[in-house]
Amino acid sequence: MQRVLVFKIATAAIFCAAAAASVLAQEFNKPIQVAAGAKIEIINLSGRVRSSVADTPEVHAEAEKPGGGQIQISATSPSGVSPDDVEINSSSSLVRIKVVPGKTAKRIDISVTTPPHVRLKIETGAGEVLISGEIDSAEVKTETGTIAADVPTDRIRYSLQWTQSRPRFLSDFELEKVKEKAAGRFEISGTYTDEMSEPASDRSADATETTHSSDLAGTNGAGKLQRDSGGDGIKKRSARPLKLDLETARGIILLNIPPGEVTGDLRERPLTNAAKAIIRSGDSLLMEAIRRAAPKHYGDYARTLPPIKLPPSFADGPDRQTIAGSMVKVASVRVSDVENRALADLAATEFEVLENGTARQILSVKPATAPFNLVLLLDVSGSVENYVNFIRKAARSFVNTVDARDRVSIVTFNGDVNVVSKFTTEKKLLSESLDTFDAGGATAYYDALAYTLADTLRPLRGERTAIVILTDGDDNRSFLPFESMLSSIQESGALIYPLYVPSGLIAASQANPNAELDALRTRYLHGELTSKAKGEGGRLASVSGGRYYEISQLSQIQTAYEDIVRQLRTAYEVEYRSELDGPDAGLSPRLRIRTKRPNTYVQVRSVVPQAR
Repeated sequence: MQRVLVFKIATAAIFCAAAAASVLAQEFNKPIQVAAGAKIEIINLSGRVRSSVADTPEVHAEAEKPGGGQIQISATSPSGVSPDDVEINSSSSLVRIKVVPGKTAKRIDISVTTPPHVRLKIETGAGEVLISGEIDSAEVKTETGTIAADVPTDRIRYSLQWTQSRPRFLSDFELEKVKEKAAGRFEISGTYTDEMSEPASDRSADATETTHSSDLAGTNGAGKLQRDSGGDGIKKRSARPLKLDLETARGIILLNIPPGEVTGDLRERPLTNAAKAIIRSGDSLLMEAIRRAAPKHYGDYARTLPPIKLPPSFADGPDRQTIAGSMVKVASVRVSDVENRALADLAATEFEVLENGTARQILSVKPATAPFNLVLLLDVSGSVENYVNFIRKAARSFVNTVDARDRVSIVTFNGDVNVVSKFTTEKKLLSESLDTFDAGGATAYYDALAYTLADTLRPLRGERTAIVILTDGDDNRSFLPFESMLSSIQESGALIYPLYVPSGLIAASQANPNAELDALRTRYLHGELTSKAKGEGGRLASVSGGRYYEISQLSQIQTAYEDIVRQLRTAYEVEYRSELDGPDAGLSPRLRIRTKRPNTYVQVRSVVPQAR
C-alpha cells in the first residue's frame, strides 16, 4: 500500500512539473500578420527591447502585398516566460505589446522582427532599446537605458532629448548643436540628408533609400551602406523623411554606432597626443573610431595635416605570380599549443611548407636568434597614483630580465601617453628613465595601446616586435573603443603580453609587507579584476599570439616576466625552397606552414629571401 502511494505521489509530481514546463518556457514566440505601414507599440519596464527589419526576400515580398507582412514577437527571460507575462493586442494596423511580469519581478526581453516601413513606439525603464533597419518612424522613451538606432540616413528628421542629465551621445553623421531648454532639459534636433547615397540626377526632395547592414550588438563597423537592387540599383523612397523622436532621462543615445564600439568617455574634448599620432598614422580603422568620438576636433586637426603618404604597393595584373625558378627563403614562425604557449622542442622533420597546396623542400629548421623590439607599456593613472614606486620596481625587474640584445622602449599612460625611453639596449639608461614620471589622472589604456601600434612600432614592420603591458585593465578616458583595435593588432604582427594586476593587491602589499605569506587572504580580501578587464586581456593575447597573465600574487609578476622571455625566444627560422616570386615573395596567402604534431598552430611572422 505504501509503495502504491509513493508511486502516485511521484507520478503526480512529474505530471505537475511537465505541466509547469509547458506553461513556463525559456522563450515565448508569436507571429502576427499586419498591414503595410502598421504601428507597433511596446512597453517593457522589465528588460530590453530590440526591433529589426527582416532581410529575407520572403518577408519583403509579403510586406509589398496588399495584406502587408508579418511581425515575429519573441519574449525571453532566464527565469522563463509564460503567456501571461506578455499582453498582446493587435489589429491589422496596430499591435500593442506590454510586458506584465508575474508576482516576482524578473527581467523579460522583447524582440520583434518586422517588415519594412513600420512605425515604432517603445518605452523602457533601465533596459536598452535597439532599433535597426528601414522603418518609417521611431518614438522611444526610456529612463536610463541606451537607445541605439541603426537606420538609413538618406533623409532623416531627428529629435533627441535628455530630461534629467546633460547629453551623452554618439552619431555616425553630423548633428545640430545641443540646445539647453528649461528645467534642465537638453535637446538636439534637425534634419540630415546624406547626399552621397543619392544619384546625382536625383538629388532633390525625393531621397533615395539605403539600408545599413551593421549589427548593433556585434563588432561590425557602423555606417556601411547597401543599396537595394532594382532597375538602376537604387530603390526610391518617398519625400517624407524617416523620423526619430528619442527621449531619455539619463541614458545614452547612439545613431548608427554599435554599442560595442562606445568609448568610456562620451564628452567632446580636445584630442590627446596619442589620438593625434593615431590620426597621422593613416590607420583607417583607428582614425574612423576617433572621428566618431570627437568629430569636430578630428576634422579641425585632420585639415592641418598634409596628405597621407601610403607605402608603395604592387599593382594587380596578370603577371602577379611569376615563376623564376626556385629560390631560398627563410620564414620566421612561432608554434603554439591549444593554450597559446610556444613550443620549443619541434624537430625539422615535423614541419611542412606548402605553396598553392604543393609541398616545398625544407632545407633547415633552427631556433630564431633575431633580437626583439619590446615596448613596456605602464599604467600610471590615478588607480596606481599611491603606488608609483611599485610600478618603477616592477618595470626595472622586466628590464633586467630581458635578453641583452633586445631593444626596449618604455611608454607610460594615464589620460595621455608619454614616451619615457626610446628603443635602446642600454639597461642603465632604461632604469634611470623610470625615475622621470609621476602617476595620476584618468586611464586612456586603449588609446595608449593603439598609439604603441600606430606610432612606436609602425616603423619596425617586419621585425620581431612585442608589447608587455602592466595595468589593472580598466579604461575610462580613451577615444577608441576596445573592439576598434583588434584588426590593427592582427595586422601589426606584434605579440601582446598583458599583465593585469588589481590595484587592491598592490595596496595590500604596501600596507602589509608580509601579505604574500597568506596568498588566499591576499587574493580574496584585496580586490580582483573586473570581468570586463579579464575578457579583454585574454582577447588581446589571443588575437596577437601572445599570452595573458592575471596576477593574483605579486610574486607572479617576475614569474610572468621570465615566462615572457622564454616565449619570445621560442620561435623557429624555417629555410625552404620557394616557387613564389614578385609581389608574393613575402607573406603570401598562398604560403602555408604547419606541423605534423596534433593540436599545434603555426604563426608566420615574416618571410625574407636568403642569399646563398
